[in-house]
Amino acid sequence: MYAGNAQFSFGRRLTPWVKRLLIANVVIFLITRVSPDLFNYWLAFDPSRILTQPWGAVTYMFMHGGLMHLLLNMLVLFFFGPPLEAKWGSYEFIKFYVICGLGAVVLSFFNPGASIIGASGAIYGLMLAFAMNWPEAPIYIWGIFPVKAKWLVGFFFVISLMETVGGSGGNIAHFAHLGGILTGFLYLKSDWRPGRKAGRKRPTVRIRKMAPVPRDQPARRAKPETPPEGQGVGRDESILDEVDRILDKISAEGMTALTPKERETLDNVSKRHRTN
Repeated sequence: MYAGNAQFSFGRRLTPWVKRLLIANVVIFLITRVSPDLFNYWLAFDPSRILTQPWGAVTYMFMHGGLMHLLLNMLVLFFFGPPLEAKWGSYEFIKFYVICGLGAVVLSFFNPGASIIGASGAIYGLMLAFAMNWPEAPIYIWGIFPVKAKWLVGFFFVISLMETVGGSGGNIAHFAHLGGILTGFLYLKSDWRPGRKAGRKRPTVRIRKMAPVPRDQPARRAKPETPPEGQGVGRDESILDEVDRILDKISAEGMTALTPKERETLDNVSKRHRTN
């Protein structure tokens, strides 16, 4: 599985939380191989044991039924996780991951007779988020057949929906898959989605130099000084416009999206403001 287009490439290095999740899942998988049945009983999520084993709502995300189950989930996390964490920031990324996993738990109550294990609920949420951010990115199945991200995720959604309605699917937790996708979609469309609030624009911030008023004199409106023509005003306005643009970029994409030059600009303006 591979993807790439003019605006997106998978050539990114591993981001902090993607790396931690990969390591945690592999380590826990190796530990649980000592006694799979025992660990599955205590760490899987079972709707009928929610009151006696509530921790299962989180620990189930790190349990896997076999090597192929683990590899498929970690492969999706490896490819789709870094671009999302780089765009949103680490905090928003891990919050979204856990929320999608918990959403899978909620929908699992519609199938109370079975326990669930695996990170698939959270992984399906990540796939949906990727498709919503880069819908046209081609995903190469088996490295040969290109499929746009939006169509691939749509296909997985339809399959999960059909299997949950039909009640088939063997040992595959389709309710959990569907729960992860639906939770991710609702989260991204709500006021809590990563980046910024829905329908709410961040107010433009401008930095202005302020003159102190002596305590022993009444405050008076100061007349603005007019600098010599061609000096000061044009340059200051240009800098402020650049700061506004950078702040808008932070609001939309997060701090990790800034270039070194943009970070340097913010640092310089901040130092000037403190000095003044």
